[in-house]
Amino acid sequence: MVTIYGCLRSRATRPIWLMYEAGAEFRHVPVIQSYRLPDPAAADAPFHTASPGFLAVNPQGQIPAMQDGDLVLTESLGITLYLARKLGGDLGPRDAAEDALAVQWALVGATAVETPAIDILSTHSKGLAGTEDGARTIAAAQAALVRPFTRLEAHLQGRDWMMGDRFTVADIVLAECVRYTTAQADTLDPYPALKAWLARCQARPAFQHMWAQRTAEPM
Repeated sequence: MVTIYGCLRSRATRPIWLMYEAGAEFRHVPVIQSYRLPDPAAADAPFHTASPGFLAVNPQGQIPAMQDGDLVLTESLGITLYLARKLGGDLGPRDAAEDALAVQWALVGATAVETPAIDILSTHSKGLAGTEDGARTIAAAQAALVRPFTRLEAHLQGRDWMMGDRFTVADIVLAECVRYTTAQADTLDPYPALKAWLARCQARPAFQHMWAQRTAEPM
């Protein structure tokens, strides 16, 4: 059985959302980031990214990680794309062209969207959005997102989903990068097709189930 390590307040949302979409059985081992703990070395500390047991799975000490038999993967995009291919069905690529498209959209998310999107999220989570420095950070991040978001906006004209005529792994991995930008409410306003696509993704029952579990986790 596939085992996914990580808490949902991390990029583990990506593979876990996919597994819920697929209705596939898996084992979830909660692992919290060690930096969130006051004393990771305490005897009563929960299982975390610096625990010897987890470092035996991923020596980098990062989540998520996945184990499927002898295969161990330690990058969220690689895990999610692997699971989509393994499980097949509508979520996964149907041919080599779709496989390339799924990788492409995942990399657009990782290389062009995620870093400025996390800058927006981090500025808000630190309570800095109302400061001059925070406003500058958000403005710079939004400027960096113009090119990828303009591309995505054009791609989504007349389409409901990123790839083919159905919801796929490409939507999952990209939506989870775009989601970070919503901490600043006006970020998606210039991109109505992209904003509507994200709303469609997040209205899906599997996302709602995953998000409810994430919300229930300790901060």
